[in-house]
Amino acid sequence: MELVFATNNAHKIKEIRDLLDQDFRILGLAEVNINEDIPEEAETLEGNALFKARFVYERTGMNVFADDTGLEVDALGGAPGVYSARYAGEGKSFDDNIVKLLGEMKNADNRAARFRTVIALILDGSEYLFEGSVEGVILRERKGIGGFGYDPVFKSLNDERTFAEMPLSEKNKISHRALATKKLLAFLADNAVEK
Repeated sequence: MELVFATNNAHKIKEIRDLLDQDFRILGLAEVNINEDIPEEAETLEGNALFKARFVYERTGMNVFADDTGLEVDALGGAPGVYSARYAGEGKSFDDNIVKLLGEMKNADNRAARFRTVIALILDGSEYLFEGSVEGVILRERKGIGGFGYDPVFKSLNDERTFAEMPLSEKNKISHRALATKKLLAFLADNAVEK
């Protein structure tokens, strides 16, 4: 099955391709000649994921999925949430985002947080949503050099290492994106059986 993944993020494409078997061929936006950035202006992860999937579906007519991911920190009222990628401002790096996050949490005793991913799928014109989340804590300093985004400061409740300290193959088994993707794949497998 051929699916467009509505992203230009090479890290996300690699993570998803590593999770899929040979029955699926994943195309990035460049491979379907969409070179513009798709706006993320919704107030929720669900809204952003749906907007991106609809954007690609309307232009290509192809089956498509899109995701939006956010880091939700309890001490910050759920921030950065939907603004995770641009928390320190437009054009800023994830390093800038981590600096801002750690600065805002400097005096916070409650370090509880979660990574949450929502995947929107448009399959044969119908829309579906899948969610995955991982509970954890925000560390006071970075650990590890792998991963991307907030991985160096996020430690899952089920592991003593940050996501940045884990090999990608291991992170891919337990991450929020992996959990949402497993739900997506189970749905696709069931849907293929029904056809």
